[in-house]
Amino acid sequence: MRQEMAQREEAELHRSHQKPRSPEGWGLLVVLWYLAFYKPIITESHLRRKNIEFIFIRFSAWQYAGCDKLWAGLVTTLCDRIRHHFGALPLSVYHVMGTRPRFASGFSQKEWVLKTGTCLKLWGMLFILSAGLSILLVALLVPGIKDHHALKVVGSAVTSLSGSGLALGAFSILKNLLISEKQKIERLTNSEKFTSQLGFMSKVRNEVEVLVDYLSFMEIFERRRLRVVLEITSLDICYPEKVAGVLNAMNTLLSEANTPFIFILAVDPSVIVPCLEQTGCMKGLADNGYLYLNRTVTLPFSIPEMGARSRLRFLEAAIQTREDLMYRVITSNVERRRAKCQGASVLPSRREADAEAVRCIHEAFRCLHDGTDPLARYLPTSGAHVRRIVNTIPVTLRLLLHRAGAPGVPSPRAAAAWVVLADQWPCRLSWALQCLEDAWQSQPSPDFGARSLWSIFQENVGELSSLRQSLHNVLSLDGDPELFQTFLACDFPFTARDARAFLGVTVNLDHSIRHKIGLLRGLDRLQKAATTPVSRSVQCPH
Repeated sequence: MRQEMAQREEAELHRSHQKPRSPEGWGLLVVLWYLAFYKPIITESHLRRKNIEFIFIRFSAWQYAGCDKLWAGLVTTLCDRIRHHFGALPLSVYHVMGTRPRFASGFSQKEWVLKTGTCLKLWGMLFILSAGLSILLVALLVPGIKDHHALKVVGSAVTSLSGSGLALGAFSILKNLLISEKQKIERLTNSEKFTSQLGFMSKVRNEVEVLVDYLSFMEIFERRRLRVVLEITSLDICYPEKVAGVLNAMNTLLSEANTPFIFILAVDPSVIVPCLEQTGCMKGLADNGYLYLNRTVTLPFSIPEMGARSRLRFLEAAIQTREDLMYRVITSNVERRRAKCQGASVLPSRREADAEAVRCIHEAFRCLHDGTDPLARYLPTSGAHVRRIVNTIPVTLRLLLHRAGAPGVPSPRAAAAWVVLADQWPCRLSWALQCLEDAWQSQPSPDFGARSLWSIFQENVGELSSLRQSLHNVLSLDGDPELFQTFLACDFPFTARDARAFLGVTVNLDHSIRHKIGLLRGLDRLQKAATTPVSRSVQCPH
């Protein structure tokens, strides 16, 4: 994501010749000036900007596990980190004098409009204040007028009224500067009367909406898009009620159309799904946690099992945490800097690889969009599932090209079809892959890779039927069974070799489903072996 930020920043600077601004140093005075006297306008040129800045926020749910409301910890962490990123003073001034950005009328490219009303009020108050001070000074200093108490009273009253307005605004800014949004939400959380009677979720949402509007303001000021990336970890070691609360808070923050938040949910679905099914948030979803996750997550990324090289890298990283081996970290940083200085010749090959990836992605999307292609018939009717497929295809193709060391790389059309297959029939595909893995482990043969995936599924469909009660929740995720048969038997007859090639890059298939299927198959075979009588008439040949 940081590399993407740098590339987009460079491209936007080359396109518009406008450098981004920052609310630091001299920029702090500039942003305070704009906050006080100007209204931000969202123009066409701002919408065309492609440069982006990611604000990374890490939220470990375990740190707030002892809190009564874990989701409140998520919101307070969000507010606190944004406040620290931009500074407390600009956000405090925005609370008092800031204006929500609005869209430009027509094709105007003017991003800032003077606050006429604010300027008139300020000049009026300054004029009245100066007039009151003049009257008061005249009444106090000019001989012959000192005895007129009426002028003293008028001057004092005018000065007090005009000065109190300015003092009130300064006091509001100082109050927001001293009391942060995090402290406000914590105060609301501790108020039992407020939580029980008035429902403070709306109050918390108002605080979040102010942050969202402030981010929109800073987007126009900094001349780039802003996205807040929240990485949520350790959720699978919390209590079920707290898990559901965090996911509800995520859905609340993402409910707006143009929300600037991106959530990276790093969890184990095999642990999260039972937690969700134990709580009351599954009402209306047939108590199915998988359905809830499918409706919440827009880009599923299931990390495959760790390979040999990954295990070695993990071991090396674990060794480097030892204090007596920390010199290796310094050595690797020096080597990385040398490689970066000598990496000018590597850039063309990376650009070529990126261009090839873009070409394959466009080809895959053309197949999906082509009405004459059979693949278009299998697109889901749900908008959320379509977004999942569109988000997953580029990731899958880039991973395929990254692994393209051997000949026979699958085509972009085949990769798009595999993504659709994993999205529409996750349980049946996981069943076929598990049967394929078990058959390969028991009887490996050179000709096994040429067998079709559909034939493997047909051979074991009876066993799937016998386990349908245990797999009820995951089976309900699948689409039409007849379309599944047409997909694998006629339109896209994937082989076992194709399945093994795609399995390492299949990020939109929940691997916990396949692990559950493998466990159920193993238990079923143990049960059958225990109930099968042993024949005593067969003698040992030895």
